[in-house]
Amino acid sequence: MPRRHSRPFRFIAATAIGLPLSASALNTATITTSSVSADCLAYRVVGICYWLYCTNFGCKVKTSPKVHHYVPDAVVSSYSNTGENPWSEVRSMSSTNFSAKGGGDGSTGISHENDLAKFKNADVIGHPGGATFSQFAGQSGYTCSGAGKILMPYFLSTLDSLAWRYNVPEMIFPEALTPGAREIGSRTSANLWGAIYPRGGFLHGVDDYKSAAVVAQRAGDIVTRRGQIHVYQPLLANPQDGYWPAGPLQENVASTGKWQELTPDQSKTCAVFPNNLPHVQSPRGDYAWALWRPYSCCERKGQIFLGSTDFAGDNE
Repeated sequence: MPRRHSRPFRFIAATAIGLPLSASALNTATITTSSVSADCLAYRVVGICYWLYCTNFGCKVKTSPKVHHYVPDAVVSSYSNTGENPWSEVRSMSSTNFSAKGGGDGSTGISHENDLAKFKNADVIGHPGGATFSQFAGQSGYTCSGAGKILMPYFLSTLDSLAWRYNVPEMIFPEALTPGAREIGSRTSANLWGAIYPRGGFLHGVDDYKSAAVVAQRAGDIVTRRGQIHVYQPLLANPQDGYWPAGPLQENVASTGKWQELTPDQSKTCAVFPNNLPHVQSPRGDYAWALWRPYSCCERKGQIFLGSTDFAGDNE
Protein backbone atom coordinates (compact mmCIF):
# COMPACT_ATOMS: atom_id res chain seq x y z
CA MET A 1 0.00 0.00 0.00
CA PRO A 2 2.56 2.58 -1.01
CA ARG A 3 1.57 6.23 -0.95
CA ARG A 4 1.02 7.89 -4.28
CA HIS A 5 3.74 10.39 -5.01
CA SER A 6 3.50 13.59 -6.97
CA ARG A 7 4.89 13.76 -10.49
CA PRO A 8 8.03 15.94 -10.18
CA PHE A 9 11.08 14.35 -11.83
CA ARG A 10 8.99 11.57 -13.45
CA PHE A 11 9.89 12.68 -16.95
CA ILE A 12 13.58 12.37 -16.04
CA ALA A 13 13.12 8.77 -14.95
CA ALA A 14 11.28 7.94 -18.13
CA THR A 15 14.10 9.17 -20.32
CA ALA A 16 16.76 7.27 -18.38
CA ILE A 17 15.41 3.76 -18.89
CA GLY A 18 16.78 3.24 -22.38
CA LEU A 19 20.35 4.38 -21.82
CA PRO A 20 23.13 1.94 -22.80
CA LEU A 21 24.87 -0.07 -20.11
CA SER A 22 28.52 0.10 -19.22
CA ALA A 23 30.21 -3.23 -18.71
CA SER A 24 32.02 -1.98 -15.62
CA ALA A 25 29.13 -0.05 -14.06
CA LEU A 26 26.34 -1.06 -11.77
CA ASN A 27 23.18 -1.63 -13.80
CA THR A 28 19.49 -2.32 -13.35
CA ALA A 29 19.83 -6.03 -14.06
CA THR A 30 22.37 -6.61 -11.27
CA ILE A 31 20.38 -4.45 -8.83
CA THR A 32 17.21 -6.40 -9.60
CA THR A 33 18.98 -9.71 -9.03
CA SER A 34 20.30 -8.50 -5.68
CA SER A 35 16.74 -8.14 -4.33
CA VAL A 36 16.50 -11.93 -4.02
CA SER A 37 17.96 -12.03 -0.50
CA ALA A 38 16.43 -14.00 2.35
CA ASP A 39 18.75 -12.30 4.83
CA CYS A 40 17.60 -8.82 3.83
CA LEU A 41 13.94 -9.87 3.57
CA ALA A 42 13.86 -11.25 7.15
CA TYR A 43 10.26 -12.43 6.76
CA ARG A 44 8.36 -13.49 9.87
CA VAL A 45 4.82 -13.73 11.27
CA VAL A 46 4.59 -11.38 14.26
CA GLY A 47 0.94 -11.39 15.32
CA ILE A 48 -2.75 -11.57 14.44
CA CYS A 49 -5.11 -8.99 12.91
CA TYR A 50 -8.84 -8.86 13.63
CA TRP A 51 -11.49 -7.84 11.11
CA LEU A 52 -15.26 -7.41 11.37
CA TYR A 53 -16.89 -9.13 8.42
CA CYS A 54 -20.57 -8.38 7.82
CA THR A 55 -23.16 -9.74 5.41
CA ASN A 56 -26.95 -9.49 5.20
CA PHE A 57 -27.08 -12.38 7.64
CA GLY A 58 -24.98 -10.81 10.37
CA CYS A 59 -21.40 -10.03 11.38
CA LYS A 60 -18.49 -12.08 12.63
CA VAL A 61 -14.86 -11.56 13.51
CA LYS A 62 -12.25 -12.94 11.15
CA THR A 63 -8.50 -13.08 11.65
CA SER A 64 -5.41 -12.93 9.45
CA PRO A 65 -1.69 -13.30 10.21
CA LYS A 66 0.28 -10.12 10.79
CA VAL A 67 3.59 -10.33 8.95
CA HIS A 68 6.75 -8.25 9.12
CA HIS A 69 9.54 -8.02 6.56
CA TYR A 70 11.89 -5.61 4.83
CA VAL A 71 11.43 -4.14 1.35
CA PRO A 72 14.19 -2.71 -0.91
CA ASP A 73 12.72 0.77 -1.26
CA ALA A 74 15.59 2.59 -2.93
CA VAL A 75 19.12 2.54 -4.27
CA VAL A 76 21.34 5.13 -2.57
CA SER A 77 24.46 6.08 -4.50
CA SER A 78 27.36 7.97 -2.90
CA TYR A 79 30.05 9.03 -5.34
CA SER A 80 32.84 11.55 -5.82
CA ASN A 81 32.61 12.72 -9.41
CA THR A 82 29.55 14.82 -10.18
CA GLY A 83 27.49 13.36 -13.00
CA GLU A 84 28.98 9.87 -12.61
CA ASN A 85 26.47 7.90 -10.57
CA PRO A 86 27.74 4.28 -10.59
CA TRP A 87 24.23 3.08 -11.59
CA SER A 88 24.65 3.55 -15.32
CA GLU A 89 21.04 3.80 -16.53
CA VAL A 90 20.11 6.65 -14.19
CA ARG A 91 23.30 8.66 -14.56
CA SER A 92 21.64 11.39 -16.62
CA MET A 93 19.26 12.20 -13.75
CA SER A 94 22.10 13.81 -11.79
CA SER A 95 24.23 15.38 -14.48
CA THR A 96 26.31 18.46 -13.75
CA ASN A 97 24.67 21.88 -13.75
CA PHE A 98 25.65 25.51 -13.10
CA SER A 99 25.48 25.02 -9.31
CA ALA A 100 26.90 21.48 -9.15
CA LYS A 101 29.98 20.86 -11.24
CA GLY A 102 33.00 19.61 -9.30
CA GLY A 103 33.56 16.90 -6.73
CA GLY A 104 36.21 14.70 -5.17
CA ASP A 105 38.65 15.05 -2.30
CA GLY A 106 40.99 17.75 -1.10
CA SER A 107 43.89 17.91 1.30
CA THR A 108 46.38 20.38 2.71
CA GLY A 109 49.18 18.78 0.74
CA ILE A 110 50.95 17.57 3.87
CA SER A 111 52.43 14.11 3.32
CA HIS A 112 51.24 12.73 6.65
CA GLU A 113 47.73 14.23 6.29
CA ASN A 114 45.22 11.68 7.57
CA ASP A 115 42.07 13.79 7.79
CA LEU A 116 41.17 14.51 4.19
CA ALA A 117 38.32 16.78 3.25
CA LYS A 118 36.03 14.61 1.17
CA PHE A 119 32.99 15.38 -0.94
CA LYS A 120 30.36 12.94 -2.15
CA ASN A 121 27.30 13.42 -4.30
CA ALA A 122 24.28 11.35 -3.33
CA ASP A 123 21.23 10.09 -5.22
CA VAL A 124 18.24 8.22 -3.81
CA ILE A 125 16.29 6.47 -6.58
CA GLY A 126 13.45 3.96 -6.37
CA HIS A 127 14.67 0.36 -6.40
CA PRO A 128 14.07 -1.40 -9.75
CA GLY A 129 13.51 -4.88 -8.21
CA GLY A 130 9.73 -4.66 -8.55
CA ALA A 131 8.24 -7.89 -9.85
CA THR A 132 11.37 -9.95 -9.10
CA PHE A 133 11.27 -9.00 -5.43
CA SER A 134 7.50 -9.49 -5.19
CA GLN A 135 7.75 -12.98 -6.65
CA PHE A 136 10.59 -13.89 -4.33
CA ALA A 137 8.96 -12.46 -1.18
CA GLY A 138 5.58 -13.98 -2.09
CA GLN A 139 7.02 -17.46 -1.61
CA SER A 140 7.03 -16.77 2.14
CA GLY A 141 3.35 -15.79 2.25
CA TYR A 142 1.38 -12.56 2.29
CA THR A 143 3.65 -9.55 1.66
CA CYS A 144 3.62 -5.82 2.34
CA SER A 145 4.13 -3.06 -0.21
CA GLY A 146 6.98 -0.63 0.24
CA ALA A 147 7.01 3.12 -0.27
CA GLY A 148 9.45 3.21 -3.17
CA LYS A 149 8.36 3.54 -6.78
CA ILE A 150 10.60 2.08 -9.47
CA LEU A 151 13.15 4.59 -10.84
CA MET A 152 11.57 7.51 -8.99
CA PRO A 153 14.25 10.05 -8.00
CA TYR A 154 13.61 10.93 -4.37
CA PHE A 155 16.80 12.89 -3.88
CA LEU A 156 19.44 14.19 -6.30
CA SER A 157 22.16 16.19 -4.60
CA THR A 158 22.89 18.12 -7.81
CA LEU A 159 19.46 19.76 -7.40
CA ASP A 160 20.04 20.49 -3.69
CA SER A 161 23.26 22.47 -4.04
CA LEU A 162 22.65 25.14 -1.40
CA ALA A 163 22.10 22.59 1.36
CA TRP A 164 24.35 19.82 0.04
CA ARG A 165 27.40 21.89 -0.89
CA TYR A 166 27.17 24.79 1.56
CA ASN A 167 25.37 23.18 4.54
CA VAL A 168 22.79 25.99 4.54
CA PRO A 169 20.97 26.09 6.89
CA GLU A 170 22.01 22.85 8.64
CA MET A 171 25.40 24.19 9.76
CA ILE A 172 23.57 26.03 12.56
CA PHE A 173 21.23 23.20 13.58
CA PRO A 174 21.70 21.95 17.19
CA GLU A 175 22.57 18.47 15.89
CA ALA A 176 25.46 19.94 13.88
CA LEU A 177 26.76 22.04 16.77
CA THR A 178 26.58 19.35 19.48
CA PRO A 179 29.58 16.96 19.65
CA GLY A 180 28.44 13.35 19.88
CA ALA A 181 24.93 14.01 18.53
CA ARG A 182 23.54 11.80 15.74
CA GLU A 183 26.71 9.85 14.99
CA ILE A 184 27.23 6.57 13.13
CA GLY A 185 29.01 4.29 15.57
CA SER A 186 30.40 5.57 18.83
CA ARG A 187 33.54 7.15 20.22
CA THR A 188 33.65 4.85 23.23
CA SER A 189 33.90 1.75 21.05
CA ALA A 190 36.53 3.39 18.83
CA ASN A 191 34.30 2.69 15.84
CA LEU A 192 33.04 6.12 14.86
CA TRP A 193 32.32 6.48 11.13
CA GLY A 194 30.99 10.03 11.14
CA ALA A 195 28.20 12.41 12.03
CA ILE A 196 24.80 12.64 10.35
CA TYR A 197 24.65 16.45 10.66
CA PRO A 198 25.11 18.64 8.80
CA ARG A 199 23.43 16.52 6.12
CA GLY A 200 25.56 17.57 3.18
CA GLY A 201 28.26 16.15 0.93
CA PHE A 202 31.36 17.27 2.83
CA LEU A 203 33.05 15.40 5.66
CA HIS A 204 36.50 14.58 7.00
CA GLY A 205 37.97 11.09 7.09
CA VAL A 206 40.71 8.88 5.76
CA ASP A 207 38.53 5.85 4.85
CA ASP A 208 36.69 6.50 1.58
CA TYR A 209 34.23 3.62 2.04
CA LYS A 210 33.16 4.82 5.48
CA SER A 211 32.85 8.39 4.24
CA ALA A 212 30.60 7.23 1.41
CA ALA A 213 28.49 5.23 3.86
CA VAL A 214 28.02 8.29 6.09
CA VAL A 215 26.86 10.32 3.09
CA ALA A 216 24.45 7.54 2.08
CA GLN A 217 23.03 7.52 5.61
CA ARG A 218 22.59 11.29 5.46
CA ALA A 219 20.64 11.04 2.21
CA GLY A 220 18.50 8.24 3.64
CA ASP A 221 17.88 10.34 6.74
CA ILE A 222 16.54 13.20 4.63
CA VAL A 223 14.14 11.26 2.40
CA THR A 224 12.58 9.26 5.24
CA ARG A 225 11.35 12.41 6.97
CA ARG A 226 8.85 15.04 5.94
CA GLY A 227 9.41 18.79 5.98
CA GLN A 228 13.20 18.81 5.66
CA ILE A 229 14.86 21.92 4.24
CA HIS A 230 16.15 20.13 1.16
CA VAL A 231 15.01 19.59 -2.42
CA TYR A 232 13.61 16.05 -2.30
CA GLN A 233 10.52 13.86 -2.27
CA PRO A 234 9.64 11.92 0.91
CA LEU A 235 10.20 8.18 0.65
CA LEU A 236 7.31 7.37 2.98
CA ALA A 237 4.00 5.54 2.86
CA ASN A 238 0.88 6.39 4.83
CA PRO A 239 -0.40 3.96 7.47
CA GLN A 240 -3.72 2.26 6.73
CA ASP A 241 -5.89 -0.33 8.38
CA GLY A 242 -3.74 -3.43 8.66
CA TYR A 243 -0.67 -1.69 7.24
CA TRP A 244 2.23 -0.26 9.24
CA PRO A 245 4.85 1.39 6.99
CA ALA A 246 8.44 2.23 7.83
CA GLY A 247 9.11 5.45 9.72
CA PRO A 248 12.22 7.67 9.90
CA LEU A 249 15.57 6.01 9.28
CA GLN A 250 17.76 6.07 12.38
CA GLU A 251 21.50 5.46 12.33
CA ASN A 252 22.77 2.34 14.15
CA VAL A 253 19.23 0.91 14.41
CA ALA A 254 18.46 -2.02 12.07
CA SER A 255 14.75 -1.96 12.96
CA THR A 256 14.43 1.33 11.03
CA GLY A 257 16.34 0.26 7.93
CA LYS A 258 19.43 -1.62 6.79
CA TRP A 259 21.87 -1.52 3.90
CA GLN A 260 22.85 -4.00 1.20
CA GLU A 261 26.05 -3.16 -0.65
CA LEU A 262 25.69 -3.12 -4.44
CA THR A 263 29.06 -1.73 -5.55
CA PRO A 264 32.05 -2.00 -5.52
CA ASP A 265 31.08 -5.45 -4.17
CA GLN A 266 27.59 -6.89 -4.32
CA SER A 267 26.41 -8.49 -1.10
CA LYS A 268 23.56 -10.92 -0.41
CA THR A 269 23.25 -9.73 3.18
CA CYS A 270 22.13 -6.54 4.90
CA ALA A 271 23.61 -4.65 7.83
CA VAL A 272 23.59 -1.23 9.46
CA PHE A 273 26.48 1.19 9.54
CA PRO A 274 28.91 0.74 11.24
CA ASN A 275 29.66 -2.93 10.67
CA ASN A 276 32.64 -5.26 10.56
CA LEU A 277 31.99 -6.62 7.07
CA PRO A 278 34.88 -6.55 4.57
CA HIS A 279 35.08 -3.15 2.88
CA VAL A 280 36.48 -2.67 -0.61
CA GLN A 281 37.67 0.81 -1.52
CA SER A 282 36.42 1.98 -4.91
CA PRO A 283 39.22 3.37 -7.07
CA ARG A 284 36.81 5.97 -8.48
CA GLY A 285 35.19 6.81 -5.17
CA ASP A 286 31.74 5.56 -6.17
CA TYR A 287 29.54 3.33 -4.02
CA ALA A 288 25.91 2.24 -3.90
CA TRP A 289 23.67 0.45 -1.45
CA ALA A 290 20.10 -0.79 -1.49
CA LEU A 291 18.10 0.64 1.40
CA TRP A 292 15.79 -2.01 2.87
CA ARG A 293 12.98 -0.71 5.09
CA PRO A 294 10.70 -2.56 7.56
CA TYR A 295 6.96 -3.00 6.97
CA SER A 296 4.18 -4.87 8.77
CA CYS A 297 0.80 -5.74 7.32
CA CYS A 298 -2.01 -8.28 7.28
CA GLU A 299 -4.46 -9.44 4.66
CA ARG A 300 -7.86 -7.72 4.77
CA LYS A 301 -10.55 -10.17 5.89
CA GLY A 302 -13.45 -7.82 6.58
CA GLN A 303 -14.87 -4.35 6.18
CA ILE A 304 -13.75 -2.97 9.53
CA PHE A 305 -10.31 -3.31 11.09
CA LEU A 306 -10.61 -4.04 14.81
CA GLY A 307 -6.92 -4.06 15.72
CA SER A 308 -4.01 -6.43 16.04
CA THR A 309 -2.12 -8.35 18.68
CA ASP A 310 1.58 -9.08 18.52
CA PHE A 311 2.80 -12.43 19.74
CA ALA A 312 5.01 -10.50 22.15
CA GLY A 313 1.86 -9.01 23.70
CA ASP A 314 2.00 -5.55 22.15
CA ASN A 315 -1.09 -4.17 20.43
CA GLU A 316 -1.13 -1.84 17.46
